This record gives sequence, C-alpha cells and structure tokens, in this order.
Amino acid sequence: MARQCDVCGKGAQIGNQVTTRGKKKYLGGVGTKITGITRRKFKPNLQRVNATTPKGNRAIQVCTQCLKSGAVTKVVRAAPFKLSQRPAKAGKAS
Repeated sequence: MARQCDVCGKGAQIGNQVTTRGKKKYLGGVGTKITGITRRKFKPNLQRVNATTPKGNRAIQVCTQCLKSGAVTKVVRAAPFKLSQRPAKAGKAS
C-alpha cells in the first residue's frame, strides 16, 4: 500500500533541502550563504483512522487536511456501559 491519503490521494513530493551558514544581515552579519542543496521528500501527515466507507467500517490512512475538513466520517464507537437515568434516592435524614 502506498504512503498516500486514501481520500484525496495526497502523496510524497520531491523538493530541495537548502543548507545555509552565516549571520543574517538584519542581525549585523554579512549575510547568509548557501552551502549545499540536496534532494529530499516532503511526506504527507498521514493518520490511521477507523472510518465509515461504502464498503463498511475499516481502518484507512487519511491526511490531516481531510480530517480537519470533515471529508472523513469516523466510526462511532458504542458506549461500554450506560448509567441509569433514574434520580438518586434521598437518604434518611437523622
């Protein structure tokens, strides 16, 4: 299974990692210099979520943007127990 969002299909993107050295000009230095550029991967923030799908409830990998936007409906878990709705009985007053 690919490391991508099952809802929107967001996957890893390729970019550059830029390494700099030196003191910034606004801090009183002579400026920063680029000392190296290497390729890197920007990976999506994927979370494993139990979600309701047309095929039923199952665990899928979803990016956080889809979670925040409400594109995924999480599985509603059943309550482990229910408290009685009756009011508590008044005790004897001494």
